Amino acid sequence: MIQGKTKASLSVVGLIVVMIVLVAYLGFFAVNLASRVEKERSSLQAASEVRVLAYHIADLSGAAAGGDAAAYTQLRAAIDSVIGLRTSLNLGESSNNAGVSSFNDVWATIESSANVVLQRQERSLYLNEVAAALDDNLPKLQDDLTKIVDILLREEAPADQVAVAQAQKWRVERIARNIDKMRAGDAKEVAAAADQFNADARTLGAVLTGMKKGDGRIGVSEITTVRAVPIVAAAVQRFGFVSNSIEGIYAAAPALAEARQALIAIREKTPLLVEQSALLAEGLGGAEAGDSPYANNKVAAVAGILLMLCLALLGLMAFLSTKSQLKVTAGDNQDNQEAILRLLNELEGLGEGDLRAEVTVTEDFTGAIADAINFAIIQLRELVARIVDTAENVSSSANDSRTTVVQLTELSEHQAQEIAAASAAINEMAITIDQVSANAIESAGVADRSVSIASNGAKVVRSTISGMDRIREQIQDTAKRIKRLGESSQEIGDIVSLINDIADQTNILSLNAAIQASMAGDAGRGFAVVADEVQRLAERSAGASKQIAALVKTIQTDTNEAVSSMEQTTAEVVSGAALTQNAGVALNEIETVSSSLAELIQDISTAARHQSTTAGHVSKTMNVIQDITTQTLSGTSRTASSVGNLTDMAVELRESVSGFKLPANYLDSSVKAAPLDVQGEAQSYEGGSSVQSLPSKASVVVPASSVAQVSVAAHSDPKPVQHKAPAHVEDVLASSSAAMDEIDAFSESAIDDITDFSATDDFAELEGESDVLKKTTVSDLEAELAGIDLGEFDIDFEDDGRI
Repeated sequence: MIQGKTKASLSVVGLIVVMIVLVAYLGFFAVNLASRVEKERSSLQAASEVRVLAYHIADLSGAAAGGDAAAYTQLRAAIDSVIGLRTSLNLGESSNNAGVSSFNDVWATIESSANVVLQRQERSLYLNEVAAALDDNLPKLQDDLTKIVDILLREEAPADQVAVAQAQKWRVERIARNIDKMRAGDAKEVAAAADQFNADARTLGAVLTGMKKGDGRIGVSEITTVRAVPIVAAAVQRFGFVSNSIEGIYAAAPALAEARQALIAIREKTPLLVEQSALLAEGLGGAEAGDSPYANNKVAAVAGILLMLCLALLGLMAFLSTKSQLKVTAGDNQDNQEAILRLLNELEGLGEGDLRAEVTVTEDFTGAIADAINFAIIQLRELVARIVDTAENVSSSANDSRTTVVQLTELSEHQAQEIAAASAAINEMAITIDQVSANAIESAGVADRSVSIASNGAKVVRSTISGMDRIREQIQDTAKRIKRLGESSQEIGDIVSLINDIADQTNILSLNAAIQASMAGDAGRGFAVVADEVQRLAERSAGASKQIAALVKTIQTDTNEAVSSMEQTTAEVVSGAALTQNAGVALNEIETVSSSLAELIQDISTAARHQSTTAGHVSKTMNVIQDITTQTLSGTSRTASSVGNLTDMAVELRESVSGFKLPANYLDSSVKAAPLDVQGEAQSYEGGSSVQSLPSKASVVVPASSVAQVSVAAHSDPKPVQHKAPAHVEDVLASSSAAMDEIDAFSESAIDDITDFSATDDFAELEGESDVLKKTTVSDLEAELAGIDLGEFDIDFEDDGRI
């Protein structure tokens, strides 16, 4: 049988080797096919580009021959592109392929013709430049000749001059046509047009010179018509460019003819080159298809068929091998089924809770299972014993925790009442501080108005002082003017005294005149009358001067009195200004005091607002503390409920394992094998409660490490087993732990919020009670729960409470 399996394995290996060879060949064929396709695509693309470039070369050759300078550069680039494509297609001159030879012959003709066009570039460009210039000058020259003919006809010039001028007009037109033929005609037309152009241009130059100066050799007389002479001179000057270009145009004509002939050859060979490039592409594609004798379609098809046959044969061999193995597997399954039935019969008592049963270990595949079941039975025995003892411990600890939680609830209620009272007092204080703040704000407004009024009074006083200063200055100025008026009246008195003296002198003179007149007798009577009038005038002048003197004295008296009054008024004004200045100083002091008072009131208002804000914050903090206390009370109630549930669950846990049957004295032996150091474990908690506070039964709780030691002693190679407590027990324990964590968090939050008020006796007492209650309750409950290792339980409960 083994020899048959070896032969089958060798056959399979041989088939696999053949399949690998066939797959490798097909891969080689695929790569070779892709390479051929790529080469064929490149050949077709190159042939297509050659066809496009052939037409492009023909067009560029025509444009270059027509005088387009840019076309020469493009033509050279197109020729180089075709040469590069020939190199990429490996179209050497020595190829034996008939299609390649035909293509090379046609291309050689086109290339040589294109090179002729390129070699004639300079002549062609020169001719086209000159022709373009002549296209501008010849129509103007023809217009000049037309004007000359018209003038000669109007001036009735000799008929031979008119005929000569008309003939030159036609000759100019023929020169233009010959230039066009040289630029666009074939080789024969270019040569004939060049000869005709040369003859006409020379004749036209000689005739125009004769029309200007006269030439008897050619029978042309000088034109002397005044209006035609400047036009003839302009025509001769305009023809100067044509005369200078005759030699160059005639010399460039052969080169242009050769370029035209080459252009004709290019245009004739271009369709043939396109046709040969298409045939060449087809020939190259066929040649690529037959390059490799090993990578052809027939060989690939044969390889594919062989590969399919190998796959079919390999599948048949696999089917036969699988069928043989199924027979062997059926026998093994029968033996395994019998072993499983024996194992189930031995486990029948275990399903009813009898942990005294043991399973027989055999060499069948169920032997390892039986060994594991025996180990599990031992673990269940120890676990049930521990559950019974742990349930009693949990029940006792839960009762103690319930009492502690009830006390904590009462203290929390008292704390909530005290916090409510403190919060009400703080709210009243906040209202009072708000009223103080409002009064301070109103006082600040009154102080601001006082400052404003004092400022306005100070401004009025300063204005009054300024007005009194101006009055004093005006009074002083008026006093000065009155003094000057008194001085002027004194001068008037002096003048009046002078008038009195003059009147006295006049009176004396009139008296002397009267005496002289009386001495003269009748002859001096008229003079006597004059003397009397002078005397009366002197008397009136003396009377008037006396009146003026009296008035001046009165004015001087009044002036002196006014000056004295002005001086008294000035003194009063100065005194009033001093009083006003004192009033201004007093008002400034009032303004300063009012400003200080306003600032103080403003500070009081700010402090009151700050106190009001602080009181509001304190009130909010007390409300938060009250909420936290309420939540703490609620959490304590929930904890009490959870502890009660924990007690009930401990009872249920004990009842759930009451149906198990253990070997005699197993509980005592298991407990003795694994003593528990409860004191060391309890002291490790932060609460710090001692082991004496726990029930006495806590000392029999067995840890997982002790159970593992017993298991290792019973079995040489045990596997670690993870146990899990019942789901409802875990829920109760988790709920209790969460409730205690919540109490812890609420207590810490409450302590943080009332830190600022811990100086009072009530707050200190509440804080101390909260600490004591928290530490006592948490330490007691955690010490009781510490003996339960949830990771060691792995028991599944049914709806009726059985395992």
